[in-house]
Amino acid sequence: MSLEKELRTRSNDACELCSTTENLQLHIVAPKEGNYAEECIWVCSTCLSQIENPETINDNYWRCLNDSIWNQEPAVQVMAWRMLHQLTEKGVDWSQGLMDMMYIEDETANWAKALVEAAANVVIHKDSNGAILSAGDSVVLIKDLNVKGASFTAKRGTAVRRISLVHDNPEHIEGKIDGQHIVILTKYVKKSK
Repeated sequence: MSLEKELRTRSNDACELCSTTENLQLHIVAPKEGNYAEECIWVCSTCLSQIENPETINDNYWRCLNDSIWNQEPAVQVMAWRMLHQLTEKGVDWSQGLMDMMYIEDETANWAKALVEAAANVVIHKDSNGAILSAGDSVVLIKDLNVKGASFTAKRGTAVRRISLVHDNPEHIEGKIDGQHIVILTKYVKKSK
């Protein structure tokens, strides 16, 4: 039996989160790979759109989780937990009550929390104006900087192209100025356009 057919049968051909029967499709519940039905859910396009674009979450729409938190499928429990977590983070008062009622096995809870914990551990580098910096970006110095271990001062307005990020410190980036590879504090740079 195909994965899609298995999910259709398991869900009675209805969205496993909101129970609608229209515009249904398979969704792999990360970080699983979707090799088995147990790693996927059968979901409608409305639910999927809000899962993939958290900024579009409609609080009242997700009251449907009132029923889906009791689903016996771990993948459905994971998605219900994640959506309730996002709603709780957003300050939606009823979502924490539903999370507290949920019964979820330890292994399933770890699966649900995997992406939340990974997102919390991501180091984000921001320039002096709060713009997010990415590896390969170009920045401009906003202050004259004495370069330690070198005999020059990096002047204000100097462009540093193709920066790299220091992965364990959000306040440091690396780049080359006058052929010298240096570490620069993010508070002294502005992202170039």
